[in-house]
This record gives sequence, structure tokens and C-alpha cells, in this order.
Amino acid sequence: MEVRVLLFAGLRERAGTGAVSIDLPDGACVRDALARMAALTAGCPVVMAVNQEYAGEGDPLHPGDELALIPPVSGGSVGVAHVRITEEPLSLDRLVALVADPRAGAIVTFTGATRDVPELRYEAYVPMAERQMREIVQAAIDRHGLCAAAAEHRIGAVALSEPSVTVAASAPHRAEAFAGAREIIDAIKAHAPIWKQEEGEWVQGATPA
Repeated sequence: MEVRVLLFAGLRERAGTGAVSIDLPDGACVRDALARMAALTAGCPVVMAVNQEYAGEGDPLHPGDELALIPPVSGGSVGVAHVRITEEPLSLDRLVALVADPRAGAIVTFTGATRDVPELRYEAYVPMAERQMREIVQAAIDRHGLCAAAAEHRIGAVALSEPSVTVAASAPHRAEAFAGAREIIDAIKAHAPIWKQEEGEWVQGATPA
């Protein structure tokens, strides 16, 4: 399928054009388009929008969609949010790299890992969970003035001592970075449609607000 990618400011100058068309396989998502455009966006954090609505990496793409890659705006204080739900092992180094920013004097991270049992199993309503996580991360960025923040969650089997969820937040000062990271993990646990199974039993949680 064909997707039109819009480019702005420095990205437009790099590409020498304001728009390109890329071919993606059916069922592709924003993440697949970003991978195709990785050489162009290298070193430049971007926010994505599909058909003029902000989008996350896991959002689906359809033939004829318009994907905008939006670099940091001239106001300078806009934070970048990254979220992902995946069956792959999580990397805290990856998250730290995603939130690194020349304005940041502090980067705070959190890792939640399997304990006490051989493994936990996680299931998620992935499109809704990623959307919820993105809203949570963006709200923390806006509230605490973060430079950037990221959250990733595993699904499937997560073995003993392996990370099931990771969060990173960067800010000019440590107080904001700590507060932002804490808000993100607490809100994900409370609101994202993600379920945990321990030794064959689904763990009872709270009904999302």
C-alpha cells in the first residue's frame, strides 16, 4: 500500500522535498513507516500525525493515509513522547537514548521486573493500551515540563528478573524528572488495558477509571 509522508523544516531540507510516497505491506503501522524513513530522521526526534491526528508508533496505517513527521517546533519546550507494547525484550538503554536531550540535566528511569515466580504472562488490548500510554506520557510531559518521556510494556511470557515495563523521563532538573516518571508508571498501572497472569491465575486489579 502507498502512504504519503509529509516533511517539515529541517526534515524537508534534508529530503529536498516536502512530501514523499512510500510503499508498505498491508497491515503496516506507523513504526514500519518510521523504519523506512530512519535514515532521514536520524538524530531528529519526531512526533507523528496520521491524517492530521497525533499518532503513536503502533497505530495502523491504511492505503492513502497521510503521515506527517513533525520535528521539534520553534517554541523549544515541546516534549517528545514515545510508547510501545512489544513481545520483544525491553531495553532500558533504548529508552534512555530516546529521551536524551541537550536541555536535560536529569534522566530518571524505572524498571518493573518479574519476581518470585518463574514467569509472568501479560496480555493487552494493544491499540487501546498504546493510545492510553501515549496520553499518559504526554500528560506527564505537559504537567512537569519534561524534555521527553518514554514507556514500553512487554506482552507474552516474561521470565524471572526480566523487565515487564520500563519508563524514562528527562527534564532540566531532577525533581521534575522523578515526578514525571512516577506519574507515568502509576497511571499505566491504573488505566492501561494490560492484564497479568501469575501461575495460571489472572491477577485481580482495579477497574480503570
